[in-house]
Amino acid sequence: MGTPSHLSAELFKSVVGVHIQPVPYRGIPPLLPDLLAGRVTMTLPNMSVVLPLVREGKLRALMAMAPARPAMLPDVPTLVEAGFTGFDTTVWFGLMAPAGTPQPIIDKLYSETARVLAQNDVRKHLQHLGMEIVANTPPQFAAMIKSEIPQWAKLIKDAGISVNE
Repeated sequence: MGTPSHLSAELFKSVVGVHIQPVPYRGIPPLLPDLLAGRVTMTLPNMSVVLPLVREGKLRALMAMAPARPAMLPDVPTLVEAGFTGFDTTVWFGLMAPAGTPQPIIDKLYSETARVLAQNDVRKHLQHLGMEIVANTPPQFAAMIKSEIPQWAKLIKDAGISVNE
């Protein structure tokens, strides 16, 4: 409960107006055997987890849940292209440090991470996994997180999701 996949499904339900019965799993990897066997009909996973199965033809990507088509799946339309607006569940990964970490340490972590992400072999590897590389500065990353909190907080409240589920 509360994972990006779960919240993406809740947002999908609210935007499209469909009922989807959630089936809780401890992440996408344990769900995959049931999805492949047809015991679960759909999921909204992080693309990097299922991209190999899509490439092998074992799974079919129906729609991208981000504003733009994924670079690794350019033939997969977006939900916006299907006529549904207000939907963006771009999954992102970020490097974080504890509050109060001295600024010189933050600066060093950022500069080294950005340097590594700029390396051609690293970029190619991550892009092959379906990831798009963005090396936001710490203030840009903090602003992005802050901007998403109201949307997700409202969705969680409206869907009645609690930590007790």
